[in-house]
Amino acid sequence: MIDRDGQVASGESVAEQEDDDWAWRRKIRSNPHTHRIYKWVVGIVGAVITIGGLILVPAPGPGWVIVFVGIAILASEFEKAQQLLTWGKARLKDWNDWLSPKPLWFKGLVGLVTLALVLAIFYGLFLLSGVPGFIPDFAEDRIKELPGL
Repeated sequence: MIDRDGQVASGESVAEQEDDDWAWRRKIRSNPHTHRIYKWVVGIVGAVITIGGLILVPAPGPGWVIVFVGIAILASEFEKAQQLLTWGKARLKDWNDWLSPKPLWFKGLVGLVTLALVLAIFYGLFLLSGVPGFIPDFAEDRIKELPGL
């Protein structure tokens, strides 16, 4: 806690005090047993969300967003996850900085290549496991017309 003179009252640094401004987290961290349980819960929830996001990466949709959310959850308690999140944000910024000045036709080409990769992944999955039953009949009929399916 920071006193009126701006000095850190406990053994924590000013940055740690500012980062941990939620009273409920301070209360959990004050008891070693609840802190250990809390870290386990955060670790399990973060890992499940991250793994689920990684599974969804080849699918159209927010796969990478889910991965980043999972890593952000893990980063709230684990230093290595915080470093990974910082690294991932930097790579995403690098990608955006590289792609931003490119002409619109190039951005469209990147989108088409991404779409082609996603479709190729789904085609490979359908070749290996067949067309899943949850796909609507009108789409399933068209997919089964593709060669090899």
